[in-house]
Amino acid sequence: MVDVPEARGNAPEWSVSELSAALRRTVEDAYGHVRVRGEISGYRGPHSSGHAYFSLKDAGARLDAVIWKGTFQRLRVRPEEGLEVVAIGRLTTYPGKSGYQIVIEALEFAGAGAIMAMLEERKRRLAAEGLFDSARKQELPFLPQVIGVVTSPTGAVIRDILHRLADRFPRRVVVWPVRVQGETSAAEVAAAIRGFNALPAGGPVPRPDVIVVARGGGSLEDLLGFSDEAVVRAAAESAIPLVAAVGHETDVTLIDFAADVRAPTPTAAAEMVVPVRSDLVAGVESLGARLAVAPARMLERRRADLRALARLLPTEEDLFAIPRQRLDAVGDRLPRALKANAAAHRLRLLEAGARLSPLTLRGRFERAGERVENLSGRLERASATTLRQAHERLRGTAQGFAMARAAHLRAQRELNARRAEWVAAFGLRARRAVEGRLREEGRRLDGLAQLLGALSYHGVLERGFALVRDAQGQAVRRAAGLGPAARIEIEFADGRIAAETLGGAPRAEAPDPAAPARRAPSRRPRKADPGPSLFD
Repeated sequence: MVDVPEARGNAPEWSVSELSAALRRTVEDAYGHVRVRGEISGYRGPHSSGHAYFSLKDAGARLDAVIWKGTFQRLRVRPEEGLEVVAIGRLTTYPGKSGYQIVIEALEFAGAGAIMAMLEERKRRLAAEGLFDSARKQELPFLPQVIGVVTSPTGAVIRDILHRLADRFPRRVVVWPVRVQGETSAAEVAAAIRGFNALPAGGPVPRPDVIVVARGGGSLEDLLGFSDEAVVRAAAESAIPLVAAVGHETDVTLIDFAADVRAPTPTAAAEMVVPVRSDLVAGVESLGARLAVAPARMLERRRADLRALARLLPTEEDLFAIPRQRLDAVGDRLPRALKANAAAHRLRLLEAGARLSPLTLRGRFERAGERVENLSGRLERASATTLRQAHERLRGTAQGFAMARAAHLRAQRELNARRAEWVAAFGLRARRAVEGRLREEGRRLDGLAQLLGALSYHGVLERGFALVRDAQGQAVRRAAGLGPAARIEIEFADGRIAAETLGGAPRAEAPDPAAPARRAPSRRPRKADPGPSLFD
């Protein structure tokens, strides 16, 4: 059979890299710079390398997007998840995934609706963190000594604030100059708020008592810097009371929610932080006039009260009339009372004298003697009864002690008997254990003796061998170790004899040329000397 050659087409062969490069050139040539509108999806912030990777999507498709590190730092609009934007860049391919992507060079909001959606989502997220809670807002000081203003030093806002402060109540103003519009405005405003809070009290630059963040009106895009997350967090963290005066009354930014007080305009903020000096002066003068008149009125009122109270007080005659009458009545009763008291004491004396006559005393002594005799008899009877009861208790205690002693002795005898039985049983077990251990050790000793006999060199001598020692008593293992006329000792199974060598070490025999050549032994490493053997 004849092999038919395989049919091949005329199409050229491409390698994967060549085809990927050709596709990349085609896409980049066909689509230079493009503007793509879509919603940001899958954004998790910049990568550790500084680049940002995410996707742009709409209802029907998804496009991979990448922003290089250098471009990301220059963006005016930073990507956020779910934000609808217009991406400006160039299309290219990524051979690692066989896909295409857009390398973004600039981002723009896709209309005011996208900006409002982004601000609403940011407001919801920051409110969930508690940055807008009313509980954390501070009261403004009544009359601040130093006012810090964060605004542009060249705009009309700072002039309006200074003019309004000069009209109401001149105060010291410290201006922290910032850009209020542009890419760096948010970072500068946040740094200014934190910088005022970081100033030490009593330092070369006075620490303000209140901070005013001010800017004039503008479009929604112009005011975006004051809705930046960094500015909102700095306003919420400020330990100094903060007034937000950004835009006109209808303009709303996120710093308005985080600030302690929101002012509709910068001029209104100046009116909020200080009172009207003329009003305060008028109020102080009014209070001073009232203070000057009040003491005189108070003294007159107290004097009238004192006169009214004086009319209500009784006279001296009225105060002493009743006590004087009571004294006269008591003086009239005193002589009669003294006579009656003396008669009563005289009667008591006579009664006491009658009780102290000799007959009365003798009768009392006799009655006392009878009572003593009765008590003596009762004492003797009570003593006899007590002694009898004590003897009975003593006999009962002695009987109980004897019974307890007998019971204790019986218990000790029983305990001693049980202990004797336990000692006898323990001795029997110990004797059995010792006998078993002696038998076991005897068997082990017999085995060791047999092993020693089997390993001893005397058994080798019994089989007809001899042990040669040199003059120092060391075993001679090789003839090369002995010289001529060397004194040696030979040990046989039945004794030892001394001997002396006649010649030197034996010489190696010359190889016979007729004998077949022997195979050279393999060069193996010599084993280490195991040390003295049983013949040592």
